[in-house]
Amino acid sequence: MSMEGNGDSENTFLFTSESVGEGHPDKLCDQVSDAVLDAHLSQDPFSHVSCESAAKTGMILVCGDIISKGHINFQKVIRSTIQQIGYDSSAKGFDYKTCNVIQSIDLHNPDDDNEYEGEENEEKPARDAGLMFGYATDETEECMPLTIMLSHQLNSKIAELRRNGELKWARPDTKTQVTVEYRVDRGAMIPIRVHTVVISAQHDENIALQALRTQLMDRVVKKVIPAKYLDDKTVFHIQPSGRFIIGGPQGDAGLTGRKIIVDTYGGWGAHGGGALSGKDPAQIDRCASYAARWVAKSLVKAGLCRRVLVQVSYSMGVIEPLSVTVFTYGTSSKTHNEILKIVNDNFDLRPGKIVSELNLRRPIYQKTAAYGHFGRSEFPWEQPKTLQL
Repeated sequence: MSMEGNGDSENTFLFTSESVGEGHPDKLCDQVSDAVLDAHLSQDPFSHVSCESAAKTGMILVCGDIISKGHINFQKVIRSTIQQIGYDSSAKGFDYKTCNVIQSIDLHNPDDDNEYEGEENEEKPARDAGLMFGYATDETEECMPLTIMLSHQLNSKIAELRRNGELKWARPDTKTQVTVEYRVDRGAMIPIRVHTVVISAQHDENIALQALRTQLMDRVVKKVIPAKYLDDKTVFHIQPSGRFIIGGPQGDAGLTGRKIIVDTYGGWGAHGGGALSGKDPAQIDRCASYAARWVAKSLVKAGLCRRVLVQVSYSMGVIEPLSVTVFTYGTSSKTHNEILKIVNDNFDLRPGKIVSELNLRRPIYQKTAAYGHFGRSEFPWEQPKTLQL
């Protein structure tokens, strides 16, 4: 079925997005990598950081290349991050106090590296080649797909109740999935109802399965998902596999950058393939992804379209983007060239300019590494720009 739509009320389809909690092994690695990044940016905003993490039972490996004037205590940063996530006992499958932390990080002296400048340079060319996408839709106030927003919110709610003691049995590893039935209205997405909800939550040995399911339904699902989207046909798979005691890195190996769809738009729009976490904000995978979202959300909030996908591409050693393309799915009264002109007149998408305009050289990235990089008002790329039309 074409998502362009024709206004037919029968023109509906199902779409599913998933999210994972802070304690999922891949998300743990994302947060550790971004914690290392934040620690360096706190001491040197111009740090070049490429940091990858891998975790399995009782160990985490952190590796990469860093050019910075900062000097951090890697052991302290890594263990503190694991503690914040909630892995503080071997009974939970991982313990920040006793896990083996392995470092394989090449630290480079800024004075000996030609790439390091130590000051803002809006004429700085891209350090890599690649393509990035930004997406926005008017189906939610945040201009995000409802499927991914609800999936994130379910995980976040479980973590909140775990931390405040309301769900004493809960452990850090969770996964959620939400399927929404949509109607297409001339290319725009109209959520009709939630079709299916899936929740899997790691737990201790002391909770009965039926009690766990009841608590997740009453304290999480019904608190997060607006009642208008639930009906007697909504399907709930709450803890569908039964017991889930062994989780986190003990249950599965974790790796930075393996949840890029969770991090972005839940399968909507498109993805250029580059991960976000562990990369300093001057790297185009990160700054251009944020800029593309900024452009997309600004266009939707300005009423120029109801849904939009923005692509930008870059080449190593070239200052300007190679291409900027905007798809409005038939939801705009303006032509493609008119929309593109508005983008080009209002946004300077050179990497150095993106970094300075969005004030990205700050330690804000560990927070992005769980519950999505987009749709959260605390981040600067989520503040729509007032466009000159």
